[in-house]
Amino acid sequence: MPEISAAMVKELRERTSVGMMDCKKALQECGGEMEAAIDWLRQKGLSKAAKKAGRATSEGLIGFKAAPDNSVAAIAEVLCETDFVARGDQFKAFAAEVAAAAFDQKPADGAALAALVGDALNNQIATLGENMSVGRFVRFEVEQPGLVGAYIHSNGKIGVLVELGVQNAATLEKPELLALAKNLAMQVAATGCLALDQAGLDQTVIEREREVHRQKTLDEGKPANIVDKIVEGRIQKFYQEVCLMEQAYIRDDKVSIKGLVTDQSKSLGDEISVRRFARLQLGENS
Repeated sequence: MPEISAAMVKELRERTSVGMMDCKKALQECGGEMEAAIDWLRQKGLSKAAKKAGRATSEGLIGFKAAPDNSVAAIAEVLCETDFVARGDQFKAFAAEVAAAAFDQKPADGAALAALVGDALNNQIATLGENMSVGRFVRFEVEQPGLVGAYIHSNGKIGVLVELGVQNAATLEKPELLALAKNLAMQVAATGCLALDQAGLDQTVIEREREVHRQKTLDEGKPANIVDKIVEGRIQKFYQEVCLMEQAYIRDDKVSIKGLVTDQSKSLGDEISVRRFARLQLGENS
């Protein structure tokens, strides 16, 4: 086999806009024959994929996979150009494949996940005729007694994972616990909360909110000696809006999430804790 030089790889890349590694592989597969390598890339869908790479991907789905015992779960963002393609069975299956790769392979980050599914992604681009990309993902694995509940919105564009902890492993067998986790995931999807509790909020977010309300209170002409008290009252209301444990339950606004978890703990005879949550909304920059 002839030696594949850097110049040959560079030429093929310039002619096809395909990545360096794929160009090198094509040349190796084709014995250094440039035109044959171009055809090889086209056959693999790689050249076609490159031509679509500049097109906007604003549609797509959140893929999902969970372990049978709900000890591990993953959600992944897969983007395409049109809702028509996103609603197709082939794209839905691919989104599930991407989530499965995140679930099974434990990639370090989004770039690593994209590399894992790169060939399959290019095949989808070639087959469905749209630019596509793999976005963010979240993988939860329970390390102590607990489980992960999930909620994928009906349009497939919002996915949430919630991890609950318990003291007694036997509680994991009770269906009410998984139902609670799923209901909390639905809560997060609906409200877009920022943190589990006040301690989890970014301090800069709190200070920015406090400054907004201070200026607003001053502009309202409130007496200077009660401004701080009014601002603190409004900050407490802000906490109730953005902290999951302080929110009113969407199915019964007379009950807080903290109260709901406490009630379920008593009902199941165990101490239930909400350890963490993650929310992916398609195309959201967070």
